[in-house]
Amino acid sequence: MTRDDAEMLAIKALGHIAADGDLLGDFLSLSGLSPDELRERAGEPEMLGGILDFMLADEARLLAFCEAAELRPELPARARLALPGGERVDWP
Repeated sequence: MTRDDAEMLAIKALGHIAADGDLLGDFLSLSGLSPDELRERAGEPEMLGGILDFMLADEARLLAFCEAAELRPELPARARLALPGGERVDWP
């Protein structure tokens, strides 16, 4: 997967998070970001990696995203590997 493809998938994941108030609240709480900070940093490759980390940390959350986005469940993990820090990630 190319880095551009990985970034697009992560942006899609961010849209999924933003569309669900509870999910967005969880992400903001875990990341320590304010909504304004998230908007400002949304396009940064490191932030996009963090968004995928959030999705990958919970199987139910990941599968719900993949179903909604019509993605194969292994694609977010492949995308994460293509973004900064992905080679050091150890998901639960």
